[in-house]
Amino acid sequence: MFGIVRPCKHRLGERLGAAWMAHLCGLCLALRRDHGQFARLVTNYDGLLVSVLTEAQAERAEEGRRRAGPCPLRGMRGASVARGEGARLAAAVSLVLAAAKMRDHVLDGDGLLARKPIAVAARRVATNWDKAGQRTGTAVGFDTALLLDAVDRQPGIEALAGPGTPLLTVTEPTETATAAAFAHTAVLAGRPHNAAPLAEAGRLFGRLAHLLDAVEDRDTDAATGAWNPLTATGTDLTEARRLADDALHGIRLALREADFTDGGLAHVLLAHELRNSVDRAFGSRSCGHPGAGDEAAPGTHGTLSGPGAAHTASAAHTAGAAHTAGAAHTAGAHTPGGPNGPYAPNGPYAPNGPYAPGGPGGPGPGGPFPPGPPRRDRRGMLAGCLVWAGLACTCQLCCGEYEDPWSRERRPSPCGNCDCGVCGECCNCCSCCGGDGEGGCCDCGCDC
Repeated sequence: MFGIVRPCKHRLGERLGAAWMAHLCGLCLALRRDHGQFARLVTNYDGLLVSVLTEAQAERAEEGRRRAGPCPLRGMRGASVARGEGARLAAAVSLVLAAAKMRDHVLDGDGLLARKPIAVAARRVATNWDKAGQRTGTAVGFDTALLLDAVDRQPGIEALAGPGTPLLTVTEPTETATAAAFAHTAVLAGRPHNAAPLAEAGRLFGRLAHLLDAVEDRDTDAATGAWNPLTATGTDLTEARRLADDALHGIRLALREADFTDGGLAHVLLAHELRNSVDRAFGSRSCGHPGAGDEAAPGTHGTLSGPGAAHTASAAHTAGAAHTAGAAHTAGAHTPGGPNGPYAPNGPYAPNGPYAPGGPGGPGPGGPFPPGPPRRDRRGMLAGCLVWAGLACTCQLCCGEYEDPWSRERRPSPCGNCDCGVCGECCNCCSCCGGDGEGGCCDCGCDC
């Protein structure tokens, strides 16, 4: 599932997280229903934005949902999923753009696609996806010829690009394609006056998608000799970042001009999460919490790239001073393992203390609380391997919570890991946008 907008479920909160999953599952099921199981491979995070924008403008959003049955990718749980023309438009756009991406990989000879038999098969799959996208696009009144024309013009523009060529000349086909898709959501929702601002948001989103892809692949392309727009046009990272920041600002302005019924999820994805995607690609951070591997100064919470940098720097200094002042006291007196802590040798939770398991105040036969459930025995090697095979074949091992085949402990899915750094403490940017009342606003520069 590729895409530049990869939100963290902890940042989205419960309500918006459920809504995001509803659109993701809706896109996947729309692809399966109209084009078969194999088409589900093109499910992507960016394509579902089309479905999100359509529902955000709808008068009665609840009519665009249905109850779906258990799915291995959801840990065999049912869910409310998006349906209707928004999901089908997202499927059409995803098919056409996935076909273009596959042709691009074939042209570059990436990986196994460098082998002629596999390249021939990949071209055939891309052609089938083009035709499938055209059928679905026609069904919802969207002319995919706009997308196909943009895709066809891209190789010619790249062939003519060289040092001094404006980078925006190279990104123009992608901008045109995404602008058309975003604008058509206004037609599907019956709000034609939204077409212009959403087209502008789509154009800038396409620019960002192209820019971030180029930035992330820059080193790899240099090592393999593949074509990269930044290298070909001689654009440095400073200029690329300026263009990305301008696009972010333009998307926010365009969203303010659009008329939404409930634009909370669309705003969070296209304003806040898109900002996180830019920071991730350029190796900076806009949130106050450090990611894994970030080296923050004592008492600070990472580096801020937004407009609140000065305020955060002074606040971090103050917080660091207060933390340092109380460090000795905390370490000595009140930490669990300290001399006066509850788990000290003479503390109440020590093995022989009154609140230890089996003690007069602790759980177990000797205390007021009943003993916990009996521990389930571990599975043997053969039985565990059989269970592992079943989990792997149903995708639960990858995409949903599952019970460890041997220890029987509940474990999260590897694919469910977020990229926000410290999930337990990450900020829920601007809770006022989602209406959840969760978390506080970060220094994202948004006046939502």
